[in-house]
Amino acid sequence: MRPADFLMYTILIGASMALAAIIWNYYKGLRKAPRDMWLLFLFKIVEYTGYAAMNMTVVLWLSRDCGLGDVAAGSFISGWSILLSVMGMFSGALVDAVGLRKTQIISVLLLIFARVMFTFLTNPTLVFVFGFIPMGIGFAIVGPLVSVAIKRFTTKEGAALGFGLFYVLMNCGYAMGGMMFDWIRGHFASRDAATGKLIDENAGTMLLGHHFSTYQLMFVFGACATLISLTIAFFLREGVRVNDNGDIVIDPPKASESWVDTVKNAAVQTGRTMKATASERYFWTFMGMLSITLFVRFVFFHFQYTFPKYGLRVLGDGAKIGSIYGVLNPVLIVFLVPIVAYLTKKVSSYKMMIVGATVSSFACFIGVIPSSVFAHVTNSVLGELVFVKWLRMAPDMAALMQNPPTTSYWPLIFMVTVFTVGESIWSPRLMQFTAEIAPKGREGSYIALAVLPFFVSKFFVGPLSGWLVKTYTPLNEAGKAMSFYPNHQMVWVWIGGMAILTPIGLLVFHKLFTHTNADTGGATTPEKAALADVAAAEEAENP
Repeated sequence: MRPADFLMYTILIGASMALAAIIWNYYKGLRKAPRDMWLLFLFKIVEYTGYAAMNMTVVLWLSRDCGLGDVAAGSFISGWSILLSVMGMFSGALVDAVGLRKTQIISVLLLIFARVMFTFLTNPTLVFVFGFIPMGIGFAIVGPLVSVAIKRFTTKEGAALGFGLFYVLMNCGYAMGGMMFDWIRGHFASRDAATGKLIDENAGTMLLGHHFSTYQLMFVFGACATLISLTIAFFLREGVRVNDNGDIVIDPPKASESWVDTVKNAAVQTGRTMKATASERYFWTFMGMLSITLFVRFVFFHFQYTFPKYGLRVLGDGAKIGSIYGVLNPVLIVFLVPIVAYLTKKVSSYKMMIVGATVSSFACFIGVIPSSVFAHVTNSVLGELVFVKWLRMAPDMAALMQNPPTTSYWPLIFMVTVFTVGESIWSPRLMQFTAEIAPKGREGSYIALAVLPFFVSKFFVGPLSGWLVKTYTPLNEAGKAMSFYPNHQMVWVWIGGMAILTPIGLLVFHKLFTHTNADTGGATTPEKAALADVAAAEEAENP
């Protein structure tokens, strides 16, 4: 057996056994939960698979199919991302007022409508009105919907297990979406009949008498996934909950207010919460801490929306950019987070944030290293493991070396790997620290308002994404990628330079934040910690 085959089978078997053990341990503590919770977990996997595949497609589709330039496409992404944040602040109230089942049906119907519109519309204005807005509303409901459900379907002791499994399955959904993103792009691309060389990955195909581009087919896949979600929604029961004794009870239906009143009351309540919280002396310290962490959290945004265009222009049409970030990152996170949590359970959240943010920030500079440094790695066991076994770029090493891939793959793969190690250290601790720093009894309000600094920053991070791509990896006059970009590494100089401001800021203001944490009690329940971890993960994956 070749060394690469041995390593591949060892990794696959070990990872499969570890994942099964992780899920089984969660299941043992949740086996008495109502079937409705498992249906919602299935809904979560299906929906996030479709969303992940579509999310990396949007910025490519806006330019290729809708004709937007790099900066304009980035601005559209900012608008969509801002909409997600706004709707996320009110969606919890909608769940409380309308109920889980009805809320899920509302979410699914909005997502189906939006994805169908994405499939057929290419006018930017119509796309935003009939695509981005309903999708923003529909998807913003998904996270709070499952979070509220877990609270209702578990006891206080089981809530942390429920949120932990929720976190694992969310990342599994993202990994499957990343694989689907690469598979659709590869399967529906046009290739030279004689050589098999890829000509245009957005060629698409005829379907039901209509031609769809490859990127539009990604939305078709998302719509099909959402149809599965709609089916799941009809099997949910309304009013199901688990009481403190662990018994499943079904509450009788209660009169619900109109959707208009729900939104109005949610807005009023949010305004009151913001006003009351803003008057507390800890609030501005809390906002300052979150603002400092923005710089490293911006990297997620760039991986989602800068990396697809950058990757295709630097690595070439058809590059497996979905696997490099969309699969590698969530798969590593699933296994690294519990390991890091166990090994560092006695270390303070603040120290973990500094260490993790430092690792993630410096990881960006790996993308600056000249790819020639890694040239020798391609023709090695690691090269076979990556390009032949994982990315499937050739049937064997002999075929691979006849047409070797660009060495620019290596800095990006190592960068994502090291960044993810840092993420597994700081990201779960970020929102946990949010709960810790908040005054007792106000943790929920603080966690809800944690979105505000990120919300404000989204007004410029999208256009910045487009500017970076346009400046350092521009298209030629024919609208095609150039054969060589001498300064493409500057994209990561900018991103890494901003990210490193986070650990520097945390070090500079160390005494202020740790003193505030000590004054407020500095402790949080397992349930709140788990909920905070999930909130951090969702904010990272949905920038």
